[in-house]
Amino acid sequence: MENWSQTLSTGPLLGIAAAAVILILVLVIKVKMHAFFALIIASLLTALATGIPLDSIVNDVMIKSFGETLGPIALLIGLGAVLGRLIESSGGARVIAERMVDIFGEDRAAFALGVSSLFLGFPIFFDAGLVVMLPIIFAVARRIGGNNLLLYGFSGAVAFSVMHVFLPPHPGPVAAADTFEADLGVVMLLGLIVAVPTWYVTGYLWAKFINSRYPMIVPNIFGVEDPDQPENPPSLRTVLTILILPIALIFMNTSLSALGSAGKVDLDDTWVKALMLIGTSQVALLISAIIALLVLGRFRGVEGSALEKLVDRTLGSVAAVILITGAGGMFGGVLRASGVGDALSQTLSDTGMPLIFATYLIAVILRVAQGSATVALVTTAGVLAPAVATANFGVIDTAAVTLAAAAGSAFAGHVNDSGFWLVGRLMDLDVKTTLKTWTVQQALESVVGFALVLAIYAAF
Repeated sequence: MENWSQTLSTGPLLGIAAAAVILILVLVIKVKMHAFFALIIASLLTALATGIPLDSIVNDVMIKSFGETLGPIALLIGLGAVLGRLIESSGGARVIAERMVDIFGEDRAAFALGVSSLFLGFPIFFDAGLVVMLPIIFAVARRIGGNNLLLYGFSGAVAFSVMHVFLPPHPGPVAAADTFEADLGVVMLLGLIVAVPTWYVTGYLWAKFINSRYPMIVPNIFGVEDPDQPENPPSLRTVLTILILPIALIFMNTSLSALGSAGKVDLDDTWVKALMLIGTSQVALLISAIIALLVLGRFRGVEGSALEKLVDRTLGSVAAVILITGAGGMFGGVLRASGVGDALSQTLSDTGMPLIFATYLIAVILRVAQGSATVALVTTAGVLAPAVATANFGVIDTAAVTLAAAAGSAFAGHVNDSGFWLVGRLMDLDVKTTLKTWTVQQALESVVGFALVLAIYAAF
């Protein structure tokens, strides 16, 4: 791959990418092939069609992108699922669900869960937030009853999505702000102004609408509440402490990183490195899961063999989620390696349209073409940074351009996006339903977010 360069023009590359997406949809929806196999087949054929060297296709592109996707995600899904199952089986989820309903009432429970997810989404990445919160979200939905999966699931999931897309310290906004030389504090402030109403319109209101169109029961991916749960479930304080622990540890990591960037602490100090290690998402969830095994398991009289079986069943239930998520990342990696995104972004950047519109559209095209929101955002910033530097923008305008790229990077996540498969599988949605609900939501999130960014840009 080092000496290889793409010789196909934008037109053929775009046609190949479109054909690959159509192939996946046909194999999964019409042929009823398992998504794991469909994604692998599409990845291989796309690599061949775009001319990637034969000796690089498997190891250098497919396996590498599969591993890069699963590296951070597999541990999060596995550990988060175990943590959620322990809270569920001990009766802790029931305790939280009942208290939520008592405080907010059944009519406002979904809204309250969404707001809670917004707060949690500030320090926690999208995938980690989902696996931490979905067991609680599902427990509340079961407690209230009815076919309300999308109302509750999407209210929480979209909250994590908007925070991940628009707010530092998430990697995409941070990298784009650095590339555009935008003030990170201003990006954070304006990002918050954009993210909250975007969640309300495209998360909570959309969830209410789409749930009325596609009413579904809550799936058993994290286990179903056992009717013979302990008569003495853990206290609310105990359960909340276990839930807040990984969030606090992760927030400690991001806070130290921000203080280091501001020169307040030395990131090379051993104690800082140790605390940041503890606060990485995977280690934080590991610590929390171990404590949950002790506090909600052994200390409550659950035998070691029973805990082992519980963990085995939980990991088995999420194995398909993990593999399909990795395969979706593989497909996106093949598209990136083929040069589809680079060719499209360069073509659009040469059209001469207003910079903020070009920024948004390039990010949209990159997102649709290769799947990763972070890659779309970072690549857009790299392509347009010289133009922004020569535009003599003020602080607000530069931050608005950064957020325009962020809005574009959220557009219409579909089969080449690992997040598409993660949401679909965790909520037990088939591909067709995920496209009609989650993909449309992501498009709405992008458009509404960009409209708010344009309003800020025009006002200043």
